[in-house]
Amino acid sequence: MSDIEIANKVAPKHIDEIAEKLSVSSDNLEHYGKYKAKLPNSTKGSTEGKLILVTAMTPTPAGEGKTTVSIGLADAMNHIGKQTALALREPSLGPVFGIKGGATGGGYSQVIPMEDINLHFTGDFSAIERANNLLAALIDNNLQSKNRNLDLDPRAIRWKRVMDMNDRSLRSMVIGLGGKTMGVPREAGFDITAASEIMAILCLAEDLEDLKNRFSKILVGLNRKGEPVYAGDLNAQGAMASLLKDAIQPNLVQTLEGTPALIHGGPFANIAQGTNSLIATKMAMSLSDYTVTEAGFGSDLGAEKFLDIKCRAGKISPAVIVMVATIRALKYHGDVDLADLQKEDVDAVKRGLPNLERHIENGKVYGVPTIVAINRFVSDTDAEVQAVIDHCKSIGVEAYEANYWRDGGKGGTGLAEAVANQAQSFSGSFTPVYDLDQSVEEKVTAVAKKIYGASEVSFAGKAKADLRLIERLGLSDLPICIAKTQSSLSDDPKRRGRPEGFGIEVREIEIAAGAGFLIPITGKMMRMPGLPATPAAENIDIDKDGKISGLF
Repeated sequence: MSDIEIANKVAPKHIDEIAEKLSVSSDNLEHYGKYKAKLPNSTKGSTEGKLILVTAMTPTPAGEGKTTVSIGLADAMNHIGKQTALALREPSLGPVFGIKGGATGGGYSQVIPMEDINLHFTGDFSAIERANNLLAALIDNNLQSKNRNLDLDPRAIRWKRVMDMNDRSLRSMVIGLGGKTMGVPREAGFDITAASEIMAILCLAEDLEDLKNRFSKILVGLNRKGEPVYAGDLNAQGAMASLLKDAIQPNLVQTLEGTPALIHGGPFANIAQGTNSLIATKMAMSLSDYTVTEAGFGSDLGAEKFLDIKCRAGKISPAVIVMVATIRALKYHGDVDLADLQKEDVDAVKRGLPNLERHIENGKVYGVPTIVAINRFVSDTDAEVQAVIDHCKSIGVEAYEANYWRDGGKGGTGLAEAVANQAQSFSGSFTPVYDLDQSVEEKVTAVAKKIYGASEVSFAGKAKADLRLIERLGLSDLPICIAKTQSSLSDDPKRRGRPEGFGIEVREIEIAAGAGFLIPITGKMMRMPGLPATPAAENIDIDKDGKISGLF
């Protein structure tokens, strides 16, 4: 059966029953029907549970299944008597209708209601989009009416509009054409909602007041004297925060096995910080003994940002890192063609192991114990799996099979036991890769060399100009959120395995002062993706009874 067929065959529990597992009463929920609810930000428990971070080796076009492992691991931990909750990101419609499909897990390891979560869910993305575009409208209105005496320079506006769809034709455009009543002509463009600063702020804010304060600090552009203009100068923060009054509250749903899942926020990890909201993570930690969360793409992207940005801001730390590996990904990084990944090839698996090793080493850089989860696919052979287990053992790392896709939570209780034991034995905290008082160049170099394995870092002319502006604005002490391809440890998506002796070039640096970080952009990364030649949207349909098919 397809994922959606499996999801539709499971009768979900009423959301009140799921909330009871977190000791949250029905009266404290804001219901969105029978199976979804919002948890008010005042919802807090008495515990400070252990945090488990799920990340992965360098992803491939075949997919690695971090979300599937995260969901299955949480189910498995409840199987062995460890009270556990999930904290995950919300899916973006870009990948749903693009190439990756949905983001609710797979097989018998899913969160439900699957169609709702993958589509509009509770409207958080729409609210984020509208808050972002309200600010854009206020900026252009200020140019037109010249109110508040801001003297904005239309050539120096840094704020873009957003939409939750892959649409490359909107990346760069000219707006305001058609005469005096149509606005001031200027260059503009769109980013995808998941990469917006509003999304980043939502996922790092502590509460509504903090959200509003962060909005006021958004750098929208420069005036004609070269001085900064912020969203607060437009008095935009109150209206923007009002639009997110409900969106700031985490969403509560469930897995197929009834494990509570807090799903909130959805920044991508290659062009944004790649983790769910800090509010949802800390809430889950206060309501459960263990919280399983996931960071996007490989440890060089989502996990690095989870630790150096989110954990630093929230003063939290994972007690264990679960590194997802697949036989298919190892063979791909062993230079096997995509079409041949289902053929047994133990030698290719061994050739791909250096990539996994690099990601395991990243866990050691942060000082957090790491366990490998081999997300098993039906084409994997015992010999291939054993080769990974043996290699991990030889470098002092535990590795376990995870058959969650096929068997749900009972498909990996051994992994769950190991994770729980490791989490209980770890009482320290992670060590950041860089100090905030280092220069921006030093921070980028630290991540590039310690996490990617680069030998050098260079800054293009535009990036150097951005560095001068950052210094002038007094923002050099912010953490960094590097935009880089997910397909390689380097900034070249074609370099598989564990490349060495490569350089990283920073093309430009965006300023996200409201979010509280800087965004060095490397290689050819775009913050508005495009659709593939054959998008997933072409296979999605709905019948006369409202039944959706084609979601995966």
